[in-house]
Amino acid sequence: MKVLVTGASRGIGKEVAKKFKDQGYDVYSPSRQELDLSNNSSIEQYIEANKEIGFDVIINNAGINDINYIEMISDKEIEEMFQTNLIGPIKLLRGFVEPMKQKQYGRIVNIGSIWAVVSKEKRSIYSATKNGLHGITNALAIELAPYNILVNTICPGFTMTELTKKNNSPEQIEIISKEIPLGRMAQPVEMAEMIYFFGSVYNTYVTGQKIIVDGGYSVR
Repeated sequence: MKVLVTGASRGIGKEVAKKFKDQGYDVYSPSRQELDLSNNSSIEQYIEANKEIGFDVIINNAGINDINYIEMISDKEIEEMFQTNLIGPIKLLRGFVEPMKQKQYGRIVNIGSIWAVVSKEKRSIYSATKNGLHGITNALAIELAPYNILVNTICPGFTMTELTKKNNSPEQIEIISKEIPLGRMAQPVEMAEMIYFFGSVYNTYVTGQKIIVDGGYSVR
């Protein structure tokens, strides 16, 4: 089987690509040079060059998160976040879903965020894009169900990625971890395991769901 994983150069996406590869899938994880979700021409070119592959699984993982107060957000930040986090994935699905329908099989996993479940300051646009992505999940779960295509959203909570370590001091990570009922951030491999299940043949009946993976953070 063939799986497309966007944003697989680091963090959760890297572990997701590794997990599928270890399970025998043919993994396609384009670099930004091959597929730039901020550029519609790049998206169109990638679809045209790869439409004959016939992906069985699509993992929409790539995303950006510019943090800012609403009155400080620039037009560029708004447009780039919507383009990368929402419009790009929509166009990929539009371009690649037909072979799934023909094969009567497909698994789509959209990677949302804990900030599409609970709220935090400076996350308004990011949260809007991730909630929008789950809206796509809901609609496509219904639209594609007759073709045995299951569509779900995974919402990761705090995860110990390279970016988390870069953006937070050890002291800040410790403070955040104390706010999580399990007392720690997730490891990327833990997120990959969940994403793999919902994107694999093991998922036969779950569709249209927003699955929260946050160590209990959202139910404090």
